[in-house]
Amino acid sequence: MFALSRRNLMTGTAVAAAGVAATPLTMAAANAQAGAVSPQTGVYAYKMGDAELIQVFDGSRLFPLADNFIVNGTKEATAKAYEALYMPPGQLTISFSPIVIKSGGKTIAIDTGNGLGANAATKGAVGNARHSMAAAGIDAKAVDIVLISHFHGDHINGLKNADGSPAFPNAQIMVPAAEWAFWTDEANTSKANAVNKGNFANVKKVFEGLKPTPFEAGKEVAPGITAMATPGHTPGHTSYVVASGGKTIIVQGDVCNHPGIFMPNPGWHAGFDNEGDLAETTRRKFYDMVSADKIPVVGYHFPFPSAGFVEKAGNGYRLVQVHAFG
Repeated sequence: MFALSRRNLMTGTAVAAAGVAATPLTMAAANAQAGAVSPQTGVYAYKMGDAELIQVFDGSRLFPLADNFIVNGTKEATAKAYEALYMPPGQLTISFSPIVIKSGGKTIAIDTGNGLGANAATKGAVGNARHSMAAAGIDAKAVDIVLISHFHGDHINGLKNADGSPAFPNAQIMVPAAEWAFWTDEANTSKANAVNKGNFANVKKVFEGLKPTPFEAGKEVAPGITAMATPGHTPGHTSYVVASGGKTIIVQGDVCNHPGIFMPNPGWHAGFDNEGDLAETTRRKFYDMVSADKIPVVGYHFPFPSAGFVEKAGNGYRLVQVHAFG
């Protein structure tokens, strides 16, 4: 397993004590018509060494706040946390942002968004990653590699078009071996918590007809990108260390969900953290590491443009949202 430590980040990678020296290229947010759907598109692109990182907005949704959203926090404490974020009573907004990386002559997507089927169903609220890619000048047919962090639907459903055809027909689909082994074996249903039990059927549907390549954590899975095991949210949840030009950034997937809630309260367990205790241990180790070494982090559910630095704050952490690298 790839250890959460600066020493073991990856061979040949120098962690940037002062962050990433990068030049912002473009930040755009616009509405574009797609039939009856008006997708919310967004692009934030920046350089890191010889690599180009393009964050693509998939959208955001306002959800009813389920009683089991946090499974181990008191009603009083959680209500205070929600109030501090000026959240509408009983509701929560969650954002979704995959990332595309151009490195070593390859175009690499990390996670895929909710998918075009969800785009139509939500009238453009989510499922906009493909529209955002198009706004960035990226054709899905030109994607060489798709890396998946874990198998929750908001990360994998974009692997298929609304008609069920492959969304990235020329890409090698790479998945964490531990994640693949767990979700493709229905004997593991008893090991999934109540929130996650229905995920087995969706995984089967999404990957039907695709030929993913499983990989082990600790391996370089694309040019300049190494897989880091960050389990707990799901059994094979994986983050990605991106290195170029002596600089490093980590794409953290769902090490935490809403940063305004789970960073100040890293001991809170989300209902969709399949193993809450392990997810908490991973979260604390990960954020201790990136805050100590000032490594910038990309978070799938961070508010767009989904990147920043993590700092220690009291008994927890806080996200310092990026304005521009460099």
